[in-house]
Amino acid sequence: MKKYLLFLIAFSFFAQCYSQIKGIPTQEMPNTPKTVTFLAHDAFDYAYTIENNVFKKSKGSENWEYKNVTLGKITKVDLQNPLKIVLFYEDFNTVILLDNQLNESQKINFSEHPTPINATAVGIAGQNQLWVYNNLNQQIGLYDYLKNEYKTISTPLAGKIKQYTTDFNSFIWMDDSGEGYACSLFGAIENLGKFPNADQLQIISSNQILYSLDQKITLLSRQKDKSWASTLLQLPEKRFEKFYYQAQILSIFTTEGIYNFKIILP
Repeated sequence: MKKYLLFLIAFSFFAQCYSQIKGIPTQEMPNTPKTVTFLAHDAFDYAYTIENNVFKKSKGSENWEYKNVTLGKITKVDLQNPLKIVLFYEDFNTVILLDNQLNESQKINFSEHPTPINATAVGIAGQNQLWVYNNLNQQIGLYDYLKNEYKTISTPLAGKIKQYTTDFNSFIWMDDSGEGYACSLFGAIENLGKFPNADQLQIISSNQILYSLDQKITLLSRQKDKSWASTLLQLPEKRFEKFYYQAQILSIFTTEGIYNFKIILP
């Protein structure tokens, strides 16, 4: 009887919490201690972190790491392709490509290229290429890392890039005025409209944005008529400092640690 009463109390508490939240469901996963800079989980449940400027990949007893003290601080990590991981070292204008066991497969120093390049944004693109924003001419280009060829594809950008992401087909960014844009592989630039003024914002793609405001996370989805529709994520009431989404896993960073939720965005 006592166990049954405790079960009813616990069930009533959780039912009350979740009945107040509507939107996209999430499934909580084991949390991660807040001792390192957590980057993401991939689709195979490997965790990627940076600790003392050492890039690490781990799952259970499997552990790999990559460090290069000569290149300074890691500026950006692109994990879209677990077999071709991109590390960007902006201070040294250099990109390192890693395989799935974090072996260095290629080192690219843009300062050594015949075309003057000062990269301030880099991400993986399709067809053995990298997206590169060249700060010297304020234009987006594509670098073929197999042929060591670079071509400028866009017109000069009007504003400064405040935040960006890339996928195999697009370079997506928000400028310093809060306006969103996407550049195709052919250099065509599309205005995505004004992005929300939020506590934190993550560009998932040219059609999806996650943002937090007042401890709530909302998904913005672009509709066929180019308008944006919003959907609230269903999350337990945990106060968080920031969040990150990658490979259907939403990571919530709190003062206690990092909580991970399985979530499939529509």
